[in-house]
Amino acid sequence: MTEFRQWQRAATLWLVAAATIATVEQAQSQSWPSRPVKVIMATAAGSAPDVIARIVTDRLSQMWGQQILILNRPGAGGLIALQALASSERDGHTLYLPSSSSLVVLPETNTKLPLDLQRDLVPIGLVGEQPFLIVAGNSVGVSTLPELIARAKARPGELTYAANFRGSLPNMTGEWFRTRAGIEMTFVPYPGAPQGLQDVMGGRISAMVEGLAVFVGPMASNSVKPLAITSPKRLPNYPNLPTVAETVPGFDSRGWFVFLGPAGTPDDVVRKINGDLRKVLDQPEVQQRFETLATYVRHLSPEETGKFIRDEQAAWRPVVKQVGVTTP
Repeated sequence: MTEFRQWQRAATLWLVAAATIATVEQAQSQSWPSRPVKVIMATAAGSAPDVIARIVTDRLSQMWGQQILILNRPGAGGLIALQALASSERDGHTLYLPSSSSLVVLPETNTKLPLDLQRDLVPIGLVGEQPFLIVAGNSVGVSTLPELIARAKARPGELTYAANFRGSLPNMTGEWFRTRAGIEMTFVPYPGAPQGLQDVMGGRISAMVEGLAVFVGPMASNSVKPLAITSPKRLPNYPNLPTVAETVPGFDSRGWFVFLGPAGTPDDVVRKINGDLRKVLDQPEVQQRFETLATYVRHLSPEETGKFIRDEQAAWRPVVKQVGVTTP
């Protein structure tokens, strides 16, 4: 009887403790965010990831009743942004929205990272996937991807292409395309998409690889010549835009955007952000803007987001090694 009472008392204490933890977590979730939220990004203002981030965070800010500050920390293949995250608070008020290259290329090219990407980051949710677009400047005098390849073969080393920092996924995509097509094109890194785009339109750079969001305005004004999209199939809202795979069979490259937090971010906050992100991505006006920018939503739980990242890392690892891209 005494043993039963001891067990009963222990069970009661456990239930009380569990209820207390649940109450505390619920209170944290209800009171969060209690101040402005910072979102650290590895890309410059005006880049394709930055455009997507601002669409989402503007609506999350309205939902949360708090300002969201986007901190653009480009450079060093995403290392600068990761360093900023490493020194941040771990209470859910600092989030990380890296470009996919920061998670699939940087770990393979830099062995001295300030954070262990598996141990020190908490996956929250997938924002969207986005193929890249290859465009040429009007001064180059080509209208199709086969024409660009022919020009590059006829004049080895003469053509140049702009992309984000060395080791970024746009750079990786450009190098992978160059390798598969058997051509020489000189990569010219830019700290942000707007600067590279200006030089392409000004005739100082031959071509550029970046998310389609950057090129919507220039395409409408015929300031650049869109050549091919890097998705395996043509886009439903851009049916006349060929794929790279139509010229280079099997070619497929897509960027993606995920929300992460530093390890220690409360689980209830992670769940709240994931749920609120889903609500934002389901808004018709957001879906319409995403469609225009060739960005495609796939709802994933925090656990599914973690698996998605690991699968992408495994898929890109051999490509990174074959192309030989390095970051500082």
